[in-house]
Amino acid sequence: MDETSSDVVADPDGPGLSEDLRELLRLLDLEENGPDIFLGHHPEKVWSRTFGGQLVAQAIIAAGRTVGPERPIHAINAHFVRGGDPKQPIEYHVDRHRDGRSIANRTVTAYQDGQELFVMLAAFQDWGKGLEHGAPLPDVPGPEDLPRVEESFVGMEDKLQMFINAPHPIEMRYTNDPAWILKGKGESLDYNRVWMRADGALPDDPLIHVAMLAYSSDTTVLDSIVTTHGLSWGWDRIIAATVNHSIWFHRPFRFDDWALYATESPVAAGSRGLARGHFYSRTGELLATTVQEGVIRHFPARR
Repeated sequence: MDETSSDVVADPDGPGLSEDLRELLRLLDLEENGPDIFLGHHPEKVWSRTFGGQLVAQAIIAAGRTVGPERPIHAINAHFVRGGDPKQPIEYHVDRHRDGRSIANRTVTAYQDGQELFVMLAAFQDWGKGLEHGAPLPDVPGPEDLPRVEESFVGMEDKLQMFINAPHPIEMRYTNDPAWILKGKGESLDYNRVWMRADGALPDDPLIHVAMLAYSSDTTVLDSIVTTHGLSWGWDRIIAATVNHSIWFHRPFRFDDWALYATESPVAAGSRGLARGHFYSRTGELLATTVQEGVIRHFPARR
């Protein structure tokens, strides 16, 4: 491996990890498949297509393997070109654009069968001192007072099989009713706020924590688009696909500590919806900001 690379130090067999988190840590331990080329695999529990959060997380690990740990990642901008086949591995090719004194830039392109699935720009830069401010932490209940999201599936197993059968490496606790509960009440909501953390202790490698947050950032970000219209996954016929996804990392963090993911949708138009979100620490620090655009198509039931 290149002398500037940073190996992922993960212990998927460590104590206190859920089985899904163990598997995700193994999936982030990418195989080397040539100079600046890495091979990623899928979990046993899969969606019909490769989960976007998995692509982003594995691409972050691939880019980070080619940059020294003294330059942490601070921004990614990803575009989804086509859906991935969850039965086949994914090859991540890293292009090195710049290695400056404090800045590095990479492009990661994911391939299957010679076709591009996904392209991501990644920027790395030293943490530095300077002006500081941040949007305030929303006034929400703490995670200890809230149920795990899996408890909200009870009684709706026939509608939420896609979510029930998916991997759950991230513990999630909604501070508001999730979309499917709002739908049952006939209510709408123009934001969603969810406490999140890895479902077990993570290794100390900061790149793992960044990849875990990135994986999680694709789980609930589109909720506020559909809940604004009183719709829900499972209840309504909705087709959603991510078009692009960006994250800015503002300061170091651990993602086995609780973080609040507060999301909202400022606009939906032209069959696309835009959602943005902030990750906050328990103490109110703004950790990361996300923006995602997705194709959202709703097919109302005929009456």
